[in-house]
Amino acid sequence: MRTAYLSALYDLSKTNKDVLALISDNGAIVYDKYRQDFPDQFINYGISEANMVASAAGLASCGKIPFAYTISPFLTMRAFEFVRNDVCLQNQNVKLVGTGAGFVYSSLGPTHHATEDLAVMRVLPNLTIFSPASPMEVRKATVRAAEIKGPVYIRLGTNKEPEIYEDDYDFVPGKGVTLQEGKDITLVSTGSIVFDVLQAAKELQQEGISARVINIHTIKPLDEDILLKAVRETHVIMTIEEHSIIGGLGSAAAEVILENGADACVFERMGLRDKFCKGYGSHKDLKEMNGLSKEDIKNRAKALLKKKETISYALK
Repeated sequence: MRTAYLSALYDLSKTNKDVLALISDNGAIVYDKYRQDFPDQFINYGISEANMVASAAGLASCGKIPFAYTISPFLTMRAFEFVRNDVCLQNQNVKLVGTGAGFVYSSLGPTHHATEDLAVMRVLPNLTIFSPASPMEVRKATVRAAEIKGPVYIRLGTNKEPEIYEDDYDFVPGKGVTLQEGKDITLVSTGSIVFDVLQAAKELQQEGISARVINIHTIKPLDEDILLKAVRETHVIMTIEEHSIIGGLGSAAAEVILENGADACVFERMGLRDKFCKGYGSHKDLKEMNGLSKEDIKNRAKALLKKKETISYALK
């Protein structure tokens, strides 16, 4: 994902001199080519995330389009006051790019894990939030972010995430994507874990369970229509996110379903349940240790379908 982002930013900067790359020391090496080819469009603020965000707001007020990049927890929490007051309150044209979504920075521990960022950023007015699921989607989200007049937060993994799309498609902000049709249950996800969800859904299909898979690449504004359609047609919704279930995708989906008085459905959020990510190991290891592996997704989906049968029987 990081490579896709840098490639898109490079192309944007080549055609638009107002596009700027801002970093806070991390990522300096991967920006080598950018810094060499666009020295006047690159600023390294050192380990000073709040200053970077405040400066980005000032640059935006002068007509620039700054992309402020750093590790997600440092961007969304350490610099939160500046994101709120300087960027969102003033509706400045700043693009905030947080890398390390979920616990992809596995062995660096919870200080580097982004498991609360969606909850933190969702409350901010004027802010669009992109949570792309694959390299292709990252590139499209970056290009769209440059076109949006106002604050945008892009939530990235790191690198070597698998591609989930076989063909090109039109990335529309605020519109989810149905990756697989299904009639028994709908699995709603965001970010790189969408790949695991797809794999789980394919295996469920082999067991006779028809699972719809929806990728929500835009957390804010959220696609209400795709969710409500899934409720009407499958009546079973499970959200899966590499994030706390409090305030993230699951909370956003629940708000939509309840506030729209949707037909009765069985609903469950899958993610970190009021805890920090535990364990030590690779990204794959941590997903297994924290109940977010492909097998966990399959088992929870099957359990939710059984719950639907119980509830349906009780209501008769």
